[in-house]
Amino acid sequence: QLVESGGGLVQPGGSLRLACVGSGFRFEYYQIGWFRQAPGKEREGVSCIKENEVSTQYADSVKGRFTITRDNAKSTVWLQVDSLQTEDTGVYYCAADTFPCTYIEQPQHWRYWGQGIQVTVSS
Repeated sequence: QLVESGGGLVQPGGSLRLACVGSGFRFEYYQIGWFRQAPGKEREGVSCIKENEVSTQYADSVKGRFTITRDNAKSTVWLQVDSLQTEDTGVYYCAADTFPCTYIEQPQHWRYWGQGIQVTVSS
């Protein structure tokens, strides 16, 4: 099971810290990805972190603004989202699987998903 938290309403330029907590599986063996889906758009990959807690990947649209980290001892991955823009609005999901983080560009292949959490950027 994956559970996201930390979403909400924030003004442009603001920040949030999203969390994804895993349970019921060997969290430390899985890559964790963050995805988002804006109204009327397809789900897109935002960021991914490997099981080693070090290797990360980001979509071009969020590079320099989003930071992904994880702590396997806490079965948690965080996504720090800064300098938020209205285009960042959407439902954010975390997902887990065992293939490389390059698969963040193919969300349809990820097997395990959280329920999603709303992030709204608006003045």
